[in-house]
Amino acid sequence: MTTDLSKTATDLFETMRATNPLVHCITNFVAMNYAANVLLAAGASPAMVHTPEESGEFAAIAGALTVNIGTLSPHWVEGMIAAAKSANDASKPWVLDPVAHFATGYRRDVIAKLLELNPTVIRGNASEIIALAGGQSAGQGVDSGDPVEQAEEAARSLATSQKVVVAVTGEVDFVTDGTRSVRIAGGSPLMPKITAMGCALTALVGAYCAIARDQAFEATVAALTNFAVAGGIAANSANGPASFMTAFVDGLHNLDAATFHQNARIEAL
Repeated sequence: MTTDLSKTATDLFETMRATNPLVHCITNFVAMNYAANVLLAAGASPAMVHTPEESGEFAAIAGALTVNIGTLSPHWVEGMIAAAKSANDASKPWVLDPVAHFATGYRRDVIAKLLELNPTVIRGNASEIIALAGGQSAGQGVDSGDPVEQAEEAARSLATSQKVVVAVTGEVDFVTDGTRSVRIAGGSPLMPKITAMGCALTALVGAYCAIARDQAFEATVAALTNFAVAGGIAANSANGPASFMTAFVDGLHNLDAATFHQNARIEAL
């Protein structure tokens, strides 16, 4: 544990819980319910608004926006673009989750348009980040085929070129802004067995960015640490993926600052 980073993350955890930030989540059909429940348990307020008729207006109201391209359609893409433009105009942070962006030409076109709108944070698995940085990944659909450590240089390159915080999540998470980098350990091997776990994490990154707009790097580290700590605690009582899912939501809800700080495993590089 790096003491200063752990203290900063704990302070942000307390602020997020006390503030109850409103997070505008444009996410996929699979993730909506679980991501909303995760945000509520963690102490934030989710709003699942995606239609272009209101997403731009709503993004200006919310504390932060998160955009997940898991289940794309033209109408949803219009909403994503309108929301991202509005978030930028209102100086609100927004987080991009480039789910399987390399899988089809349509996804590649959509992610290129979204990248032009300058996200504050990009969160993805190792294969997604490697491919987004222009490398050759071993990803298959939404599943990563690459270890996190293999994506670290790609993440630094992407962070520098895009001027964005990049989070690569997996067994040990990696976060960088191109200059500073950390690894975050914890969680459970059961986490990849649950659909929408990564999507929910993207939403939580948005919650932390909402309360620390000028500290996107620190906010991202705090969000990933929150997930890792709650996941480690949930694993102690879970018998499998289904019971872990319940224990994890309960763990987020019951987590306090002392337990967060005690179990944070953040390593500055």
